[in-house]
Amino acid sequence: MSRLSIRIGSLELANPVLTASGTFGYGLEYDDFFEVKELGGICTKGLSLHPRPGNPPERICETPAGMLNAIGLANVGVEAFCTEKLPELRERGVTVVANIFASSIEDFVAIAERLERETGVAAIELNVSCPNVSHGGLEFGKDPKLSAQVTAAVRKVTASPLWVKMSPEAGDLAAVARACEDAGADALTAINTIRGMSIDVTAAKLRLANRTGGFSGPALRPVALRIVWELVDAVKIPIIGIGGIGNTRDALEFLMAGARAIQVGTASFSDPCAAKKVLDGLRAYCEAEDTSIEQLVGCARA
Repeated sequence: MSRLSIRIGSLELANPVLTASGTFGYGLEYDDFFEVKELGGICTKGLSLHPRPGNPPERICETPAGMLNAIGLANVGVEAFCTEKLPELRERGVTVVANIFASSIEDFVAIAERLERETGVAAIELNVSCPNVSHGGLEFGKDPKLSAQVTAAVRKVTASPLWVKMSPEAGDLAAVARACEDAGADALTAINTIRGMSIDVTAAKLRLANRTGGFSGPALRPVALRIVWELVDAVKIPIIGIGGIGNTRDALEFLMAGARAIQVGTASFSDPCAAKKVLDGLRAYCEAEDTSIEQLVGCARA
């Protein structure tokens, strides 16, 4: 293994730098900037059973040290992804983590079953921050039982490594994490966005047509780092850190807190090469300090 390689359960990554779902398209959009296959992996835009147009504009606005998005999980749908996007990603040697979402367990299962028929999907990441239509709109990720049910159901139909993306709005996130672990999750990604709002005081109106949106960016990082630290104590499976990571120092914080990999998200909007720069920085750091990513993981916990 090289200085940069890391294992997430049964999956070995060339390095710990991935891109976060919803911030990097399907990876093919970054051809003009760098070879995406150099990254440890990419998490696709969230895939639904059928195509989704998303919410009406305005769908994005900047905030101090962050941004709000209410894109509405617009995507091409799992079938188009499998036939139009995945073959090219596979040919290029990109490590693909398919992020999936649904409003029912049955749809989660159907998406996973479709992906299972393809080669080139290294792992599946469950976005459980969606409302369950069978439970009055309660988000899967806020309830340990619901999170466990969807995890167990998908686990039955796929042999792929299964990651669950944690919602920071759960009342007891450690309980949700343990429930997902017990139900068969191979790793947890933490954290998803937090709901926020912004008002245009000049026009006296909300800046997002959807009223609220997912808050992300540098201002989220201390919250995400604290949650990663706590989840490392709560479960035995690997944690992948997300939240405001934009440079090498940010990534090192999460690794030293115990995350075995990280995802770069909002930073890619302002700098399309952000993930590549984080990777280059980690490589330089490991060489300068004569260390490895494996040795860095959790070193601040001592």
